[in-house]
Amino acid sequence: MFGGKTIYIKGEVSLETRRNIIDCLRIEQVPWSGTLEDIEFLERLYDLDSLPSYDSRFDNAASDIWQHRVNNHDWDNDWVYDDSRFDLLNGPTDTFLRFLCEVVHPVVRPDQDESRQLVRHFNDQLQPEGWQIVEKGKIAGRPCFVAQRMQPESNQLISRAHSVATALDADWMRNEVERLQEAIEDDPALAIGTAKDLVETCCKSILSDRGVQIPRKANLPKLTKLLAKELKLVPEGVSDEAKGAERIRLILSNLSALTQYLAELRGLYGSGHGRKGKYRGLKPRHARLAVGAAVTFIEFITETHYQRGN
Repeated sequence: MFGGKTIYIKGEVSLETRRNIIDCLRIEQVPWSGTLEDIEFLERLYDLDSLPSYDSRFDNAASDIWQHRVNNHDWDNDWVYDDSRFDLLNGPTDTFLRFLCEVVHPVVRPDQDESRQLVRHFNDQLQPEGWQIVEKGKIAGRPCFVAQRMQPESNQLISRAHSVATALDADWMRNEVERLQEAIEDDPALAIGTAKDLVETCCKSILSDRGVQIPRKANLPKLTKLLAKELKLVPEGVSDEAKGAERIRLILSNLSALTQYLAELRGLYGSGHGRKGKYRGLKPRHARLAVGAAVTFIEFITETHYQRGN
Protein backbone atom coordinates (compact mmCIF):
# COMPACT_ATOMS: atom_id res chain seq x y z
CA MET A 1 0.00 0.00 0.00
CA PHE A 2 2.86 2.37 0.88
CA GLY A 3 5.64 0.18 -0.42
CA GLY A 4 4.95 -2.58 2.10
CA LYS A 5 5.53 -6.20 1.23
CA THR A 6 3.74 -9.47 1.77
CA ILE A 7 4.63 -11.13 5.07
CA TYR A 8 5.18 -14.86 5.45
CA ILE A 9 5.52 -16.64 8.76
CA LYS A 10 8.36 -19.14 8.76
CA GLY A 11 9.71 -21.44 11.42
CA GLU A 12 13.34 -20.61 10.78
CA VAL A 13 15.31 -17.40 10.39
CA SER A 14 16.69 -17.55 6.86
CA LEU A 15 20.33 -17.39 5.86
CA GLU A 16 19.67 -14.10 4.04
CA THR A 17 18.24 -12.47 7.17
CA ARG A 18 21.10 -13.73 9.33
CA ARG A 19 23.61 -12.36 6.84
CA ASN A 20 21.87 -8.98 6.79
CA ILE A 21 21.99 -8.71 10.57
CA ILE A 22 25.60 -9.82 10.82
CA ASP A 23 26.68 -7.64 7.90
CA CYS A 24 25.22 -4.60 9.64
CA LEU A 25 27.07 -5.48 12.85
CA ARG A 26 30.27 -5.74 10.82
CA ILE A 27 29.71 -2.50 8.89
CA GLU A 28 28.87 -0.55 12.04
CA GLN A 29 31.79 -2.22 13.82
CA VAL A 30 29.58 -3.24 16.72
CA PRO A 31 31.59 -5.28 19.27
CA TRP A 32 29.39 -8.33 19.67
CA SER A 33 30.81 -9.17 23.12
CA GLY A 34 30.20 -5.63 24.38
CA THR A 35 32.06 -4.88 27.59
CA LEU A 36 32.96 -8.56 28.11
CA GLU A 37 35.90 -10.55 26.85
CA ASP A 38 35.02 -13.01 24.08
CA ILE A 39 35.26 -16.04 26.39
CA GLU A 40 33.15 -14.36 29.08
CA PHE A 41 30.44 -13.65 26.53
CA LEU A 42 30.42 -17.06 24.87
CA GLU A 43 30.40 -18.91 28.19
CA ARG A 44 26.98 -17.38 28.79
CA LEU A 45 25.69 -19.38 25.81
CA TYR A 46 27.99 -22.37 25.29
CA ASP A 47 30.00 -24.92 27.24
CA LEU A 48 33.35 -23.95 25.76
CA ASP A 49 35.20 -26.73 27.60
CA SER A 50 33.22 -29.34 25.68
CA LEU A 51 33.71 -27.75 22.26
CA PRO A 52 36.79 -28.74 20.23
CA SER A 53 39.90 -26.66 19.65
CA TYR A 54 41.10 -25.79 16.15
CA ASP A 55 44.60 -25.44 17.55
CA SER A 56 46.27 -28.83 18.12
CA ARG A 57 48.06 -27.47 21.17
CA PHE A 58 44.81 -27.19 23.11
CA ASP A 59 42.01 -29.53 24.13
CA ASN A 60 38.98 -27.26 23.99
CA ALA A 61 37.50 -24.11 22.52
CA ALA A 62 38.06 -22.02 25.66
CA SER A 63 41.84 -22.49 25.50
CA ASP A 64 41.84 -22.05 21.72
CA ILE A 65 39.98 -18.73 21.95
CA TRP A 66 42.24 -17.51 24.78
CA GLN A 67 45.35 -18.25 22.73
CA HIS A 68 44.17 -16.42 19.61
CA ARG A 69 42.15 -13.58 21.12
CA VAL A 70 44.00 -12.81 24.35
CA ASN A 71 47.52 -14.19 24.19
CA ASN A 72 48.29 -13.59 20.50
CA HIS A 73 45.25 -11.64 19.33
CA ASP A 74 45.67 -12.95 15.79
CA TRP A 75 41.95 -13.46 15.06
CA ASP A 76 39.93 -10.49 13.82
CA ASN A 77 37.22 -8.98 16.03
CA ASP A 78 34.37 -10.60 14.06
CA TRP A 79 35.82 -14.11 14.06
CA VAL A 80 32.81 -15.64 15.83
CA TYR A 81 30.47 -15.12 12.87
CA ASP A 82 32.55 -17.49 10.71
CA ASP A 83 33.39 -20.08 13.36
CA SER A 84 31.65 -23.38 12.56
CA ARG A 85 31.61 -24.38 16.24
CA PHE A 86 28.98 -21.71 16.83
CA ASP A 87 27.50 -21.85 13.32
CA LEU A 88 25.52 -18.64 13.61
CA LEU A 89 24.72 -18.53 9.90
CA ASN A 90 23.47 -22.08 9.41
CA GLY A 91 22.82 -23.43 12.90
CA PRO A 92 19.52 -23.67 14.81
CA THR A 93 17.32 -20.59 14.80
CA ASP A 94 16.97 -20.55 18.57
CA THR A 95 20.76 -20.45 18.98
CA PHE A 96 21.07 -17.51 16.59
CA LEU A 97 18.28 -15.62 18.36
CA ARG A 98 19.74 -16.30 21.80
CA PHE A 99 23.04 -14.90 20.53
CA LEU A 100 21.31 -11.68 19.42
CA CYS A 101 19.52 -11.34 22.76
CA GLU A 102 22.82 -11.79 24.57
CA VAL A 103 24.43 -9.07 22.42
CA VAL A 104 21.92 -6.58 23.91
CA HIS A 105 21.91 -7.98 27.47
CA PRO A 106 22.55 -5.31 30.16
CA VAL A 107 25.65 -7.11 31.43
CA VAL A 108 27.08 -7.16 27.91
CA ARG A 109 25.87 -3.73 26.80
CA PRO A 110 24.98 -1.43 29.72
CA ASP A 111 23.99 1.49 27.46
CA GLN A 112 20.26 0.87 27.02
CA ASP A 113 19.94 3.38 24.19
CA GLU A 114 22.55 1.44 22.23
CA SER A 115 20.78 -1.83 23.04
CA ARG A 116 17.40 -0.53 21.89
CA GLN A 117 18.91 0.78 18.66
CA LEU A 118 20.37 -2.65 17.94
CA VAL A 119 17.05 -4.32 18.75
CA ARG A 120 15.33 -2.05 16.23
CA HIS A 121 17.83 -3.14 13.59
CA PHE A 122 17.38 -6.80 14.48
CA ASN A 123 13.58 -6.52 14.32
CA ASP A 124 13.64 -4.73 10.96
CA GLN A 125 15.20 -7.90 9.57
CA LEU A 126 13.43 -10.50 11.72
CA GLN A 127 9.87 -9.22 11.51
CA PRO A 128 9.18 -10.27 7.89
CA GLU A 129 9.97 -13.85 8.93
CA GLY A 130 7.62 -13.77 11.91
CA TRP A 131 10.13 -13.19 14.70
CA GLN A 132 10.75 -10.27 17.02
CA ILE A 133 12.98 -9.43 19.96
CA VAL A 134 11.00 -7.93 22.83
CA GLU A 135 11.68 -6.62 26.30
CA LYS A 136 11.06 -9.14 29.09
CA GLY A 137 11.92 -7.50 32.36
CA LYS A 138 14.80 -5.38 33.61
CA ILE A 139 18.10 -5.74 35.44
CA ALA A 140 19.26 -2.67 37.38
CA GLY A 141 16.71 -0.63 35.45
CA ARG A 142 18.01 -1.80 32.08
CA PRO A 143 15.91 -3.89 29.67
CA CYS A 144 16.42 -7.60 29.08
CA PHE A 145 15.25 -9.09 25.78
CA VAL A 146 13.96 -12.42 24.47
CA ALA A 147 12.98 -13.61 21.01
CA GLN A 148 9.42 -14.67 20.27
CA ARG A 149 7.23 -15.65 17.36
CA MET A 150 4.66 -13.20 16.06
CA GLN A 151 1.09 -14.13 15.25
CA PRO A 152 0.35 -13.74 11.51
CA GLU A 153 -2.41 -11.21 12.17
CA SER A 154 -0.20 -9.11 14.44
CA ASN A 155 2.64 -9.29 11.95
CA GLN A 156 0.49 -7.96 9.12
CA LEU A 157 -0.89 -5.13 11.25
CA ILE A 158 2.60 -4.05 12.31
CA SER A 159 3.80 -4.18 8.71
CA ARG A 160 0.94 -1.92 7.61
CA ALA A 161 1.58 0.52 10.46
CA HIS A 162 5.29 0.60 9.58
CA SER A 163 4.34 1.48 6.00
CA VAL A 164 2.32 4.50 7.15
CA ALA A 165 5.12 5.71 9.45
CA THR A 166 7.57 5.38 6.56
CA ALA A 167 5.27 7.22 4.16
CA LEU A 168 4.94 10.12 6.59
CA ASP A 169 8.62 9.96 7.58
CA ALA A 170 7.46 10.19 11.20
CA ASP A 171 10.06 9.00 13.71
CA TRP A 172 7.70 9.24 16.65
CA MET A 173 5.19 7.03 14.86
CA ARG A 174 7.96 4.49 14.31
CA ASN A 175 8.56 4.42 18.06
CA GLU A 176 4.88 3.79 18.69
CA VAL A 177 4.82 1.01 16.09
CA GLU A 178 7.75 -0.63 17.88
CA ARG A 179 5.83 -0.52 21.15
CA LEU A 180 2.84 -2.08 19.40
CA GLN A 181 5.07 -4.77 17.96
CA GLU A 182 6.17 -5.79 21.43
CA ALA A 183 2.83 -5.38 23.20
CA ILE A 184 0.07 -6.96 21.09
CA GLU A 185 0.66 -10.51 22.29
CA ASP A 186 2.13 -9.83 25.74
CA ASP A 187 0.52 -6.61 26.99
CA PRO A 188 -2.86 -6.02 25.29
CA ALA A 189 -3.69 -3.05 27.52
CA LEU A 190 -0.49 -1.28 26.49
CA ALA A 191 -1.16 -2.13 22.84
CA ILE A 192 -4.62 -0.55 23.02
CA GLY A 193 -3.27 2.62 24.59
CA THR A 194 -0.47 2.79 22.05
CA ALA A 195 -2.96 2.32 19.20
CA LYS A 196 -4.73 5.47 20.37
CA ASP A 197 -1.39 7.30 20.56
CA LEU A 198 -0.54 6.11 17.04
CA VAL A 199 -3.73 7.63 15.65
CA GLU A 200 -3.10 10.90 17.48
CA THR A 201 0.48 11.13 16.20
CA CYS A 202 -0.64 10.37 12.66
CA CYS A 203 -3.26 13.14 12.80
CA LYS A 204 -0.71 15.65 14.10
CA SER A 205 1.87 14.63 11.49
CA ILE A 206 -0.53 15.15 8.61
CA LEU A 207 -1.89 18.43 9.99
CA SER A 208 1.68 19.70 10.44
CA ASP A 209 2.60 18.61 6.91
CA ARG A 210 -0.34 20.62 5.61
CA GLY A 211 0.54 23.71 7.63
CA VAL A 212 -2.53 23.55 9.89
CA GLN A 213 -2.15 25.22 13.29
CA ILE A 214 -2.77 22.63 16.01
CA PRO A 215 -4.32 23.94 19.25
CA ARG A 216 -2.01 23.27 22.17
CA LYS A 217 -4.52 21.20 24.13
CA ALA A 218 -6.35 19.59 21.24
CA ASN A 219 -7.60 16.11 22.12
CA LEU A 220 -8.11 13.30 19.65
CA PRO A 221 -11.72 14.15 18.69
CA LYS A 222 -10.64 17.74 18.02
CA LEU A 223 -7.67 16.59 15.94
CA THR A 224 -9.89 14.25 13.95
CA LYS A 225 -12.38 17.03 13.29
CA LEU A 226 -9.60 19.36 12.11
CA LEU A 227 -8.21 16.68 9.85
CA ALA A 228 -11.60 15.81 8.37
CA LYS A 229 -12.11 19.48 7.50
CA GLU A 230 -8.60 19.92 6.09
CA LEU A 231 -8.76 16.77 3.94
CA LYS A 232 -12.39 17.37 2.93
CA LEU A 233 -13.14 13.77 3.70
CA VAL A 234 -16.73 14.47 2.67
CA PRO A 235 -16.53 17.53 0.36
CA GLU A 236 -18.64 20.50 1.38
CA GLY A 237 -21.66 21.16 -0.77
CA VAL A 238 -22.37 17.50 -1.47
CA SER A 239 -26.07 16.93 -1.26
CA ASP A 240 -27.32 14.66 1.52
CA GLU A 241 -29.11 12.76 -1.21
CA ALA A 242 -25.87 12.09 -3.07
CA LYS A 243 -25.32 8.38 -3.23
CA GLY A 244 -23.03 7.17 -0.44
CA ALA A 245 -22.29 10.58 1.09
CA GLU A 246 -24.17 9.93 4.32
CA ARG A 247 -22.68 6.46 4.64
CA ILE A 248 -19.19 7.94 4.30
CA ARG A 249 -19.99 10.43 7.03
CA LEU A 250 -21.16 7.63 9.31
CA ILE A 251 -18.08 5.49 8.68
CA LEU A 252 -15.74 8.40 9.37
CA SER A 253 -17.73 9.37 12.44
CA ASN A 254 -17.50 5.82 13.78
CA LEU A 255 -13.78 5.61 13.07
CA SER A 256 -13.25 8.85 14.98
CA ALA A 257 -15.39 7.64 17.86
CA LEU A 258 -13.49 4.38 17.91
CA THR A 259 -10.23 6.17 18.67
CA GLN A 260 -11.90 7.77 21.70
CA TYR A 261 -13.07 4.34 22.83
CA LEU A 262 -9.46 3.14 22.62
CA ALA A 263 -8.45 5.83 25.09
CA GLU A 264 -11.29 4.87 27.41
CA LEU A 265 -10.32 1.20 27.24
CA ARG A 266 -6.78 2.10 28.19
CA GLY A 267 -8.12 3.81 31.31
CA LEU A 268 -10.31 0.83 32.18
CA TYR A 269 -7.74 -1.92 31.60
CA GLY A 270 -4.36 -0.20 31.86
CA SER A 271 -1.81 -0.88 34.56
CA GLY A 272 -1.46 1.09 37.77
CA HIS A 273 -4.98 0.59 39.11
CA GLY A 274 -6.15 -1.74 41.84
CA ARG A 275 -8.22 -4.69 40.61
CA LYS A 276 -10.61 -7.13 42.18
CA GLY A 277 -9.47 -10.68 42.75
CA LYS A 278 -11.52 -11.99 39.82
CA TYR A 279 -10.38 -9.26 37.45
CA ARG A 280 -9.76 -10.49 33.93
CA GLY A 281 -7.70 -8.33 31.60
CA LEU A 282 -7.95 -7.95 27.88
CA LYS A 283 -6.64 -10.64 25.57
CA PRO A 284 -4.41 -10.40 22.49
CA ARG A 285 -7.49 -10.75 20.27
CA HIS A 286 -8.87 -7.54 21.80
CA ALA A 287 -5.55 -5.81 21.14
CA ARG A 288 -5.57 -6.98 17.52
CA LEU A 289 -9.11 -5.64 17.10
CA ALA A 290 -8.14 -2.24 18.49
CA VAL A 291 -4.87 -2.04 16.58
CA GLY A 292 -6.63 -3.16 13.39
CA ALA A 293 -9.12 -0.32 13.71
CA ALA A 294 -6.35 2.19 14.36
CA VAL A 295 -4.29 0.98 11.40
CA THR A 296 -7.32 1.13 9.09
CA PHE A 297 -7.89 4.73 10.17
CA ILE A 298 -4.28 5.91 9.69
CA GLU A 299 -4.02 4.15 6.32
CA PHE A 300 -7.18 5.86 5.09
CA ILE A 301 -6.24 9.38 6.17
CA THR A 302 -2.65 9.00 4.94
CA GLU A 303 -3.79 7.86 1.50
CA THR A 304 -6.25 10.75 1.40
CA HIS A 305 -3.53 13.18 2.50
CA TYR A 306 -1.34 12.23 -0.47
CA GLN A 307 -4.21 12.10 -2.94
CA ARG A 308 -5.36 15.60 -1.92
CA GLY A 309 -1.84 17.03 -2.19
CA ASN A 310 -0.80 20.20 -0.37
